[in-house]
This record gives sequence, C-alpha cells and structure tokens, in this order.
Amino acid sequence: MTSTSFNPVAQQTQVAMTNQPLTLKQGQIFHGTIKQLYPDQMAEIQVGNNKLVAKLEVPLKVGDAHFFQVTNTAGAQTELKVVSNPMSPTLTPAQQMTQLLETMNLPKTADMQQVLGHFMKQQMPISREQLIQAEQWMKNLPEGVSKQDALLAIQRMVEYKMPFTNQVFQALVQGAKTDGMSTALQNLLQQLAGATGGNEQLKASVLGQLQTIAKPFDAELGGTMLARAVQLLSDQTSNISERLQSLQLLKQAGVVPQNATLSNWQAQQAQRAQAPSNSAGQLIMQMLQAKPEQSSAIVEQARAFITNDNLLTTAQKEQLQQLVTRFSQLPQSKQALTTFAQQLQTELVKAYANNTASQLFTKNEQGLSTKEQILSMLKPELTVNNQETLLRNLVQEAKNMQQPAIQSQLTQADAQLQSAVDSKAMEQAMKTVLKGLGISYEATLQNKATDMQAVAQQLKPQLLALIQDTTTPPALRDAAEMVMARMNGMQLLSGENGHQHQLVMQVPLEFFGKKMDATLQWNGRMKEDGKIDANYARVLFYLHMESLQETVIDMQVQNRIVTVTLFNDHLGLAPLAEPLKKSLKEGLASKDYQLSAVFIKQFESAAQEQTERSTKEHVEEHSGVDIRV
Repeated sequence: MTSTSFNPVAQQTQVAMTNQPLTLKQGQIFHGTIKQLYPDQMAEIQVGNNKLVAKLEVPLKVGDAHFFQVTNTAGAQTELKVVSNPMSPTLTPAQQMTQLLETMNLPKTADMQQVLGHFMKQQMPISREQLIQAEQWMKNLPEGVSKQDALLAIQRMVEYKMPFTNQVFQALVQGAKTDGMSTALQNLLQQLAGATGGNEQLKASVLGQLQTIAKPFDAELGGTMLARAVQLLSDQTSNISERLQSLQLLKQAGVVPQNATLSNWQAQQAQRAQAPSNSAGQLIMQMLQAKPEQSSAIVEQARAFITNDNLLTTAQKEQLQQLVTRFSQLPQSKQALTTFAQQLQTELVKAYANNTASQLFTKNEQGLSTKEQILSMLKPELTVNNQETLLRNLVQEAKNMQQPAIQSQLTQADAQLQSAVDSKAMEQAMKTVLKGLGISYEATLQNKATDMQAVAQQLKPQLLALIQDTTTPPALRDAAEMVMARMNGMQLLSGENGHQHQLVMQVPLEFFGKKMDATLQWNGRMKEDGKIDANYARVLFYLHMESLQETVIDMQVQNRIVTVTLFNDHLGLAPLAEPLKKSLKEGLASKDYQLSAVFIKQFESAAQEQTERSTKEHVEEHSGVDIRV
C-alpha cells in the first residue's frame, strides 16, 4: 500500500465539501425529492442534506424524486425545470443514470457514467457543460493521476465555484499528490539544460534558481568557508600560502576588493554605505559618520550592542567592553572615532568568525546570523538577500579553485555542516526552499515593504514569464507548466471551510546528495478572534526518502495533548525511534504541549483502521451526530 492511497488529504477535503451550503447556478442538474407543495407551483425540495424552495415549471407530486435543471436564479426565487420522469424507489442508480443520460442527450461512455455517477452519489448540482468537460479530462488524465483523484478535483471545482478550466483542474490533481515534486523539478532542469531556443537570459535565471533550491544549505556552507577564511587572515601566525589562497578566494567571490592585501583586506568601505538594519556593519558605519561631540552617545550605543547580541560569548563581550572603555577615556576627536571603529570591527569580525562553527543555524534577536554580521562589516552595501547570493557564489568559487588548501577547507566545512544539522536547520531549509519556489508570490506582492527585486528572483514568477514567452520550446513549456501546476495546486487545496482551515505544502528537499519529497497538510480551526487555535490540530507529513522510502507521520493535537503515529513498511524502526522520543517529549513540553504516545505501524494496518473509521463515521452520520472532532 502506498501513501497515495492512504490519503487523508483527499478524504478530509471530501468531508469538508459536503458540508458546504447549497448554492445553485443556471444550467446545473441535480437529483431532488419533492417534500412539500405550496401555491403558485412553489415547492420545497430535498437535495442531499439541504432543502430549498423553488418554482417548478409543471405541477408535481409530494414524494416524487426527479432530476431538475436550474433555469433561472435571478430575482427572489429559483426556477427549476424537470428533466426526468418520477424516479421510482425500485430503480437502481444505473437505471436512473441511463434515464438522465438519454434525457440530457449525453454520451453513454464509461467516463461520462463515472463522472455522473459520482455527482449523483454526492447529490451535488453540476451543469451539462461541466459534465462534458469533465468527461474529456477523464479521458486524458496525466500520467500518475487516478480517476478517483480526478473526480475529487472536479468535485472541488464545482463545490467551490472555481473556474472550470484545464489550468485549475491540472493544478488540483497535481497539487493533491504527495510525491513527484522533485521529479518535476528535475525534468524542468533537464529541459533547461537541453532545450535550444527561447530567451537564454530567462532560461539561465530559472536554471540558477533551481540549483539554489536544490542546495538549501549552500549559504550556510558559504558562511562556514567565509569564517574559516577570516580566521586564517586574522591569524598572523598562520601559513602564508594558505592565507594568500583564502584572500584570493574572497577576492574571486567579491567579498573583498581585488586590490586587497593581507594587511588591508579589512579596510573600511565607503562611509555612505547602507548596512542591514541593527547589524554590526550599521554600528560601524554610524561610528565613522559621527562627529567628535557624539562620542558619548557612540560609547553607549556600542555597549548596548555588545551586551544584547547573543551571537557573542561572555568572554568576547567582556573583551569588547574593555575596548569600549579604553576609547571612552581618550580625548574626543575624529581620528579617535575612526581608530575605534576600525579596532571594533576587527575584533567583531574575528569574534563572529570564531563562533560560526558552533552557531551555524543560530540567529540573534534581530534575525541576523554570524555570517550576516561578518558581511555587514566587509560588504555593508549588501542586503541580506544579496548576502545569501554572495555566500552561494563563495561556495562555487571554492569548488572551482584547485588549490589543495581550499579543497581541504571545503571538505572540512561540509563535514562540519552535516554534523550541525538539527531541527533548526531543517526548519531553515524548508523556509529557504519555499521562499525560493515563490509559493506565496501573489500574497507577497500585496505587501508594500516587499523587496521586488528579491521576489522577481523566485521560481514562480520566472516560470510564469517562461510559459508566457512565445519563443519558449514546447517541451520546456510543458515542464514549466507541470511545476507551476504543482505550486498552484498547493494554494487551491489550502483554504477555509467555516472555522476549519487547511494548509497544504509540498517541499522538495535535497540534503548532501539525498533527495526527499515532503508534503505537509495542516488541518485546524480558528478562534472567534480570527487566530489559529493552537490547542487542536491535525498535521500529516508525507515523506518520500531514499532509504526509508514512503513514510507518513500523523500528528494529532487535542487540548494540547499530542499523539504521533508513524506509518512505514520497514521493520525494525521502533528501536531506532526509541531514543528520539525523549527529545520529542522535551521539545513539545518547551512549547507547552504534552506527548501522549508514539505509535509505529505499517501501511497495511493503516488501511484497515481507515476502513473501520469510515464505517464508523458513516453510521454516526446517519444516526444524527453532526459534531466531529
């Protein structure tokens, strides 16, 4: 059994949709039973769990069941046309379907019967035109899409009044998949590398962004290489050859000027540069721009900065505060300010470089890391987004250099990075990938503070440009449309149904040569104040990993009590998971959650439990229980 069939995403979507209030549009067909007649040919009609009052074209009898077509929704009342003879209770669904197909002059193909049968069973209105379009989609399903998945996608389109277009249909069926995102991106990568023609600059930009997404830790690797280079350059006793090679690496990556030497590589940049807010670089720039009479204010500012930055150790803070004290005792002059700024920068750069190894995925209260602090002083003109680009470029330049010392540093930095990967690293990697994909591209555009240049570099807007470019080769356009459909599908499958909310995210991850598709589905509810209720939720993770293969993690939260069930067909996972339970329990407790239990099961047992749960819910539904936790 695969997690594609063990798919609560589809099942919960279906439950949510059947709870939607009934709304009718002109041309729709539905099955209903006359419950009560009123004067002027008005009637109350039962449609599934809903009732409506409408005007009929011809008088009918109470108790008769018919198929109706909506002829008019304008004005205060809905008008219906009867499109079938009374349906006897003895008629089978197949006979009812045959009668409707003949009445509506619809083709009696297997696909049409499957679509019509699905909507008859769900007792949902659908128009003749939608049925014909749905049949065409069913005939030409993309590879890997089941007919059941297609029917659920069509049902969602009808229920939520989405545009009945192929683009929306493809987005829903692709977005509902729990694997294949990495494959779709890899196919796009191959098409970009092999396709001839089209906008070469745009193709190169998309290719570069795909490579960035595929290596979410490259900025941290670049930060480690930057710290190692700074440590060597700061140590006068280090091997001169290794120091020169490190200097050359920083030159090629654009971290220091081409004319930099071992003695002046940390020379001050232009004093008018705008360093990132709340950074060490901004502090140094303010010192260089200050007037002698502002020295007292500068001293207090430096003391506060050093005290509050948790990226510095206690010993480093004490040493830096001593430097500030010595400056405060000097006569106030411009030269004293400049010298103080240079000395403080030298010591801060060295301190952050020394701490990088132990704080690879740590940020201070201002959201800055050690590598970002270093670059804020060496390259103050860079934004945080451009800093990341520079660090990735640093890694590429290191790979291109043949010097043994640089290659050795790169190997050591990679090993150091692998050993430092933890939950913070995984969280950061997921954020990096989602940001690189541009999943929230449309929402980001509404924010006035958005860095439009950074947004334009995301994958989604670039794919949109690639698809709309008439010179793009057909095979490349198809590959781009497939990836775009996956991303649009996440948005279409995410949404709200009353107080219930659902969020679906697909994240293709690649760590140190191993690829993994991760799909996250969060279901929760909103409180009266419009905020998420953190006490209740269900979170499902669908993971496709090279070693463990298919894995589903089902986390249920009830009144802040957490139960975790892991589904995987590999035997012997329980002993491996046992040592991790303690850290999981402690991590949840730190967020005021209590771990109740961790279960490890095979997919076969999951299928049996799902069948039993569906049966139980079916019984409850018909026994008047309408509150589901």
